[in-house]
Amino acid sequence: MVPRLHLHVLASGSKGNACVVEGPEGSVLVDCGISRRSLMQRAGELGLDMGSVAALLLTHEHSDHVAGVSVFCNHFDGRLIATAGTVGARSYLSEHDFELVSPGDEVEVAGMLVRTFPTSHDVADPIGARFECDGDAIAICTDTGIVTRPARELLRGARIIALESNHDERMLATGPYPAYLKRRVASETGHLSNAQAAEALPGLVTEDTEVVVAMHLSQKNNRPSVCVRALAAAVGAEPTNSTFTEARTPDGHLTIMAAAQDAPVSVW
Repeated sequence: MVPRLHLHVLASGSKGNACVVEGPEGSVLVDCGISRRSLMQRAGELGLDMGSVAALLLTHEHSDHVAGVSVFCNHFDGRLIATAGTVGARSYLSEHDFELVSPGDEVEVAGMLVRTFPTSHDVADPIGARFECDGDAIAICTDTGIVTRPARELLRGARIIALESNHDERMLATGPYPAYLKRRVASETGHLSNAQAAEALPGLVTEDTEVVVAMHLSQKNNRPSVCVRALAAAVGAEPTNSTFTEARTPDGHLTIMAAAQDAPVSVW
């Protein structure tokens, strides 16, 4: 199969999130938690044409996912898509004309079918999404304390799986966060740990899956090498470099990598 979809992660982490799913007829920006200036600069580094963005899809209302929305919308006349809970949670979001969806809804955007699913986070009505086009699929699931059953169903078999792997459980337990924040992060409405992501991965990866991108890594409670090592062990992948920031299965079919807060990356 010739890949029809591409993933461009412009920022992933607690300081701001934004990624672009590119299809043959246009692109969808998923979340806008960084400034428009940073968004455009990072897109430029990847050679990504932001003029092709046909829609902005929000996963939830936390500021690291929506802080840049208002300024972005001043320069954007495409579709805005989010749940009613997300839009209602921020007054500045409700000022814009969002198309409202519920978890489980499907929408067609730029030649892609976007299938949403519920996630488990301490916000009003969060979602993840699977993008499909001509047999190709990219699925994105971040900011969730558990992998919900609908999430498992729609993550499974995507060619590119972008899955949260936020923290190492030991690093979180012994790290600098106050106790209440440690409890929040580790809860079922917090963030997936490396161990949780690794546990889920064998049930999500199929022969159609080519890349797993670890998302939303904590800068204080995780490291790319720690994360990639955990995910790689779950699917029998081996390091491709001395720093263990990328791994690949012995047959070369499946790659494990980690997205970063400040280093944009394209996944083809």
